[in-house]
Amino acid sequence: MTGPVLEVRELVVEFLSEDGPLRAVDGVSLSIGRGEIVGLVGESGAGKTLTSEAILGLIRCPPGRVRGEVRFRGRNLLALPEREMARIRGKEIAMIFQNPAASLNPVFRVGDQLVEALGLHLEGGRGTLRRRAVEILARVGIPAAARRAHDYPHQFSGGMAQRVMIGMGVACVPRLLIADEPTTALDVTIQAQILRLLRELVKERGVSVLFTTHDLGTAHEICDRVVVMYAGQEMESAPSDDFFHRPAHPYTRRLLESLPGADGEIRDIPGEVPSLIGPPPGCRFHPRCDFATAECRARRPDAHAVEGEHRVRCYHPLGAP
Repeated sequence: MTGPVLEVRELVVEFLSEDGPLRAVDGVSLSIGRGEIVGLVGESGAGKTLTSEAILGLIRCPPGRVRGEVRFRGRNLLALPEREMARIRGKEIAMIFQNPAASLNPVFRVGDQLVEALGLHLEGGRGTLRRRAVEILARVGIPAAARRAHDYPHQFSGGMAQRVMIGMGVACVPRLLIADEPTTALDVTIQAQILRLLRELVKERGVSVLFTTHDLGTAHEICDRVVVMYAGQEMESAPSDDFFHRPAHPYTRRLLESLPGADGEIRDIPGEVPSLIGPPPGCRFHPRCDFATAECRARRPDAHAVEGEHRVRCYHPLGAP
């Protein structure tokens, strides 16, 4: 198959509230190629996790409403009935959640949970599936995998529990893996191990990855391309090198400047993320932007190409040729 594995077009996720509709994701578009790691970054509340959940059809409707297109290998997932989505989840598209302690059932042994996940999509008796589960645990770096398969989640450290979650995610060799801030609660040593494991899976199996994070350092280390979100919209998307060395959107520039400098100083972004109930007109970032003009305050900019695959939603992109 040619073309992207995943293509999201004008995705909207909206919830009704007493104060009016809350559009948490507003017209997001992105694509992921085979064997590509695409980072989805931005401040907390930007809409990263909701975008990921909408791709997998995990938004309950109602109270939520989802519109747009989510094309996976040419099929619009938003148009599929739930029974077809259930066959895709876990087998063709898998998701790793950021808190393994909340995702693993505390009353079942880890091996049994893996066997149950495998049994949803693979054929074979329980003995065959259990051997496969042990192989998976060993593959993701769980020492003494056959013995640890009999342990309960509370007997695993945070890093080992996250390895188990990654094992569950890749158990059926999905084409797309959605990793929702998988290293947030881990120390830096374990983070490095998890990132190395993800890179190995991409290299060996050609898995495509949507990697959501608020940590730009992690995104720089692992991602081939990066999409930055702000207040429910994608503001910039670019190959990793362009994103980190030639940012075009003022928000991206501010995010990068907020990283600790050589002097250890952290430079924050003045102002705050606007409410998504009645957000400001025009560019969502204009109340915090040093370069905002009357045009920025009046009309929402469309995303357009700066150069090559580098796209930005801004009337006055920085450093544009």
